[in-house]
Amino acid sequence: MNRALKYILLIIVSGIFLFPILWVIISSFKPQSELFTYPLTILPHKATIENYVNAFASGDFITYYANSIFVSVAATLLTITINVMAGYALSKFYFKGRDLIFYIMISTLMIPLQAIMIPIFLLLKELGLLNSLWGIIIPPAATPTGVFLARQYIQTIPNSYIEAARMDGASELRIFLRIIVPLAQPIIATIAIFSFMWRWNDFLWPFIVISSKRKMTLQLALANFVGQFQINWGNLLAMTVVTMIPMIVVFLVLQRYFVQGLSAGGVKA
Repeated sequence: MNRALKYILLIIVSGIFLFPILWVIISSFKPQSELFTYPLTILPHKATIENYVNAFASGDFITYYANSIFVSVAATLLTITINVMAGYALSKFYFKGRDLIFYIMISTLMIPLQAIMIPIFLLLKELGLLNSLWGIIIPPAATPTGVFLARQYIQTIPNSYIEAARMDGASELRIFLRIIVPLAQPIIATIAIFSFMWRWNDFLWPFIVISSKRKMTLQLALANFVGQFQINWGNLLAMTVVTMIPMIVVFLVLQRYFVQGLSAGGVKA
């Protein structure tokens, strides 16, 4: 009986959290005239894909989609590489000042993005990366959260594996690629989900860096549906559904590693 009550409670709570998403998906198939009818209806009286057709016709969304995918994938791969390598160095190498470097890195979590936005912008200007997709990708590649999770997880990997590989003459790069990376797959998947989600949904930093319409990401393109005097809700809902698809796919593919990596990343060996 208690188990049945738990399942019922979980279903109710899941329904509460999923309802806004389902509402957006269902509403994207409603004609514009049905979006604000009273009383409100959950299902459309006459489902249509007109909102999707109009949304794709109103802008070069194929280009925006490609830009967002490139930024998210490239940034995620770069973030995983830097964070896992840093986590490996800070957990398995012993050198003077190692812990101090780690604590200083973690302390940067207290610094809001707004406080360092102008220095980063000026640096990108000097490097010629303004109005470039790489200007979105590179600056936040090394994240303190990712380094923390990677370090804490890699600390749980027995040192005996590494020592045995060194005795066999394996190089540090070979140890990292053949031992650390395969054993750290759960935390790599966790960092990948966080990074992809952050870059895919990011609006503020691309808004600052990008000035050309051809280099806009999907989040910037969605903002174009919000006019000064009116909002095209039908098109906005349709494109919102389209932008949710990659995130859902990424999470479904990596979900079996997610909980394991997130929980293990907070445990110190």
